[in-house]
Amino acid sequence: MANPLSRYDRSQTYAWNYEHAPQGRSCLRVPSFPGEWHFCGRPVPSPLGIAAGPLLNSRWLLYYAGLGFDVLTYKTVRSKARACYPLPNLQPVECGPLHGGEGPLPTRAAMAGSWAVSFGMPSAEPDAWRADVERARRELPREKLLSVSVVGTIEEGWSIDDLAADYARCARWAVESGADCIETNFSCPNVATCDGQLYQEPDSAALVAARVREAIGRIPYLVKIGHVERPNAAGTLVDALAPYINGLSMTNSIATQVVDDAGQFLFAQERRGICGEATREASVAQTAMFAQILQQRGLSWTLVGVGGASRAEHVQQYLAAGANAVHLATAAMVDPEVGLAIRRQWPSVTGS
Repeated sequence: MANPLSRYDRSQTYAWNYEHAPQGRSCLRVPSFPGEWHFCGRPVPSPLGIAAGPLLNSRWLLYYAGLGFDVLTYKTVRSKARACYPLPNLQPVECGPLHGGEGPLPTRAAMAGSWAVSFGMPSAEPDAWRADVERARRELPREKLLSVSVVGTIEEGWSIDDLAADYARCARWAVESGADCIETNFSCPNVATCDGQLYQEPDSAALVAARVREAIGRIPYLVKIGHVERPNAAGTLVDALAPYINGLSMTNSIATQVVDDAGQFLFAQERRGICGEATREASVAQTAMFAQILQQRGLSWTLVGVGGASRAEHVQQYLAAGANAVHLATAAMVDPEVGLAIRRQWPSVTGS
């Protein structure tokens, strides 16, 4: 039986955490979540899920499935193995709400709500992750959904068509391995190549999405995007993706530079995505903006709110803004029992 408090150890490497996943499942009682909930048209017990990031393999995924989460997103996988960036991968920072354009943030020793994330979208070999996804779906209760996040791995000299084919290849493999839905990662602030910025290039995003849709058939398909502030940019992206996808997951993070106590830049002065409490205001506002755009266009996509949720009232904020689901990452990594706490808090927030 796993320790209910098993969690990602940020002092250890990604590889260490991958190998030291919880060995069993939580036996804690999961409070029910009132209401009827759906994810991309499929019934689920609650709007609570885990965003791409914490669920490194099937053992992590199955562990969190027993802790109050109903849509489990397998961490982003590739068509070839990719090593993780060196430590620190999770660096706590000192900051208030972020909205984009902020200057360097100072580090802090202990986590206090937000951290800079620096992984670089690592991935196991395809044969390994495909077998592991099969295991996850086989052992996951049927009422819970398995989403697999995929990303293309761009090579020197590749065109956008080559990148689209690689995205499609990974998506097809994930479906063949048992994924209930696919999420393509079009936003990673920690990589410099175009695969991490596709959400800012609507034409390229549409080309990739079209190839993925062709590869996976009618399987539900979501796109993960980064921070979008302007309604015109949001509307253009929606129009480009409209023929191909079933939903959007937002917001990946808000990127900025990070400095240590001596004022020295971390991460070779490169920006890193800030995740956690600091992003919630901006992500809720972005969710509301996209919800309005979808309503104007008569689109019934699933909107997944991601960013800074750690309490029932935060979930309610996202749902009130137009989200259909709320997926956690940072809060769940810090406190694996946060989903249980949200379920216990829910009646006092909603009166249900």
